[in-house]
Amino acid sequence: MKAFNPGTLGWLFLMFLFFSMVSCSPEYVPNMANAPMFDEKGEIQANLSGGVSGTDVQLGYAVSDHIGIMANGSFRDETSDTTNEFHKHNLYEFGIGYYDQIGSHGKYEIFGGLGSGSIKGYDESRLESPVGEADFFKLFIQPSIGLTTDVVDGSIATRWVLVRTDYTEGDYEGSSGFQPFFEPVLTGRVGFKYIKLISQVGLSVPVKQELPFDYQPFIINFGLHFNINVLGN
Repeated sequence: MKAFNPGTLGWLFLMFLFFSMVSCSPEYVPNMANAPMFDEKGEIQANLSGGVSGTDVQLGYAVSDHIGIMANGSFRDETSDTTNEFHKHNLYEFGIGYYDQIGSHGKYEIFGGLGSGSIKGYDESRLESPVGEADFFKLFIQPSIGLTTDVVDGSIATRWVLVRTDYTEGDYEGSSGFQPFFEPVLTGRVGFKYIKLISQVGLSVPVKQELPFDYQPFIINFGLHFNINVLGN
């Protein structure tokens, strides 16, 4: 009989932890951080990924050799097969930033922007207020540093976020006010010059110890990255 591999138990535990994380219905779900690491003017980058935040779609365009813009979307619609629990949210973000090179392969950038969306869910574990529905607004600033090549890219970003949640259903009343979060993420891309696999892992850490809403503490995404230059450079 083949011996049981302890590593299998570890993977099963991680899978259980992952699906436990996505089964609840938090009022704030951090989206994948868009860290384009542009090379030059005319460059267009796009990411399509899935993960804890649901489906994330990201676009970036280098307006000049130092200025870039971005547009991001995050969507999730999930219903439990065994309970009445569900979670739905949508988020739209826009940002602008500055980027530059460090040597032949190093890059740094800083982006800032805003976003808005809505979220609705039902969580049976909440005895007092199982149903939650809210609109939210966020501001963010995101410095990043990394290395890029034709085959492998890697970057570290430290996103600072202010999130305000306005409740439209549930026991909460009015607005949560702006709540600060620190969200460090590590992004890796591997493949070819124009298309690569992309993955990102990170944390969403509240600056305050007590929050008036629940949040998703992890950022985990996997998908595809596309890169072209419309100016032909």
